[in-house]
Amino acid sequence: MSHIQDNKNPQWYPLKFYPILKDKIWGGQKLNEKLNKVSNLPNIGESWEISDVEGDTSIVANGVFKDRSLKDLLEAFGKDLLGLQNYRIFKNKFPLLIKFIDAKEDLSIQLHPNDELAAERHNSFGKTEMWYVMQADADSNLIVGFNQEMTKEKYLYHLENKTLPKILNFDKVKKGDTYFIEVGRVHAIGAGVMLAEIQQTSDITYRVYDWDRVDNQGNERDLHNDLAIDAFDFDMPDNFRVPYSKTKNVSNEMVACPYFTTSYLSLDKSIQKVNHTNSFIIYICVEGEVTIAANEVEEHLYTGETLLLPAAIKDYEINTKNAGLLEVYV
Repeated sequence: MSHIQDNKNPQWYPLKFYPILKDKIWGGQKLNEKLNKVSNLPNIGESWEISDVEGDTSIVANGVFKDRSLKDLLEAFGKDLLGLQNYRIFKNKFPLLIKFIDAKEDLSIQLHPNDELAAERHNSFGKTEMWYVMQADADSNLIVGFNQEMTKEKYLYHLENKTLPKILNFDKVKKGDTYFIEVGRVHAIGAGVMLAEIQQTSDITYRVYDWDRVDNQGNERDLHNDLAIDAFDFDMPDNFRVPYSKTKNVSNEMVACPYFTTSYLSLDKSIQKVNHTNSFIIYICVEGEVTIAANEVEEHLYTGETLLLPAAIKDYEINTKNAGLLEVYV
């Protein structure tokens, strides 16, 4: 096989990647049954769709770069893939991590550090993220923020007395509900929720409470309360629910932050698109199916599949009769 650098001016096309499936103590089988993530794992908690996390780099599943890693492509064609402005900031590092998550049981109560703390402590980006609910069982919840004004002292009192759930905000959710999870905000995905997650490339999570559960060996998972207490922002406003329009056949902005912009596309016909962002664009199919065509290459995308359009692709088509897409760029 020729070296990847031999293809100095590739004809770019929509890139698909093999999902990286993660067995989790709280995971279930929805990713297999509903999103066709085929696996023998007993508890599939996460499907990493596009990842540049060390040790979990995505591998291309289609076209001339099939079986090459995202890292290989970034090192050989970083500017084409990321866009010039992103390349100047991130170099050969992909800035986003895209996942599907299935919580058969409640996830731990957790929060994420900001860029400064993450760099200082872990040589990592921080972990700002957003959630789009793909499916939710009846009466299932997301935990986001507190249900009352909070101070460090009050929080520590409830933590030490194992009464933390009493002060947490539980939101009943349904398909399409969207949440923006800033660094420093306490949160957890509740049992029965399957969602898409868009986040900075980081695997740094501070777990503060895990419902006192144990694994098969009778061991509790590690908690990170010493690290977490400095990462909390106790003064955050209650602004984590994301309202958004579902106007047909246009990009409806949901979240715009320094780390990513995400829009919702509700499509009932085919559309022509031009990339004005100088960034790669990620499409996550959350309903129906589409075909995305660029440079005379077509890639089909079913519900639960994700695709990366390199920044070098400027004109493309999305062909469908009925679909819902999340559109993400930096």
